[in-house]
Amino acid sequence: MRFYPFSDTKKKLFKNKKFRKEYEKLGPEFELACKLIEKRVQRGLTQEALARRMKTKQSAIARLESGSYNMTLAFLDRAARALDTRIVISFSDKEPASRITAARPAR
Repeated sequence: MRFYPFSDTKKKLFKNKKFRKEYEKLGPEFELACKLIEKRVQRGLTQEALARRMKTKQSAIARLESGSYNMTLAFLDRAARALDTRIVISFSDKEPASRITAARPAR
């Protein structure tokens, strides 16, 4: 079985206008989930370890990282603090997909 890079698959899928439209609707949620996963992995934490830092269950972290969970700002703030980051929220002119960034705290 041959594996192909996700970027190649994504390029093919984005040629479909209906797929692109639906993907862009979910863009902010998936982008946020990807940032959370990225920060957790960079810190060398499992979902369980992050859950302990946040005083919650591993299943809550799994839902958060799925991108389909409607999380509150308070819960996101707890996650950011547990990851030694902060939340940065901004509004900008409409673009095809939102940009969400997790920044390190100022020192």
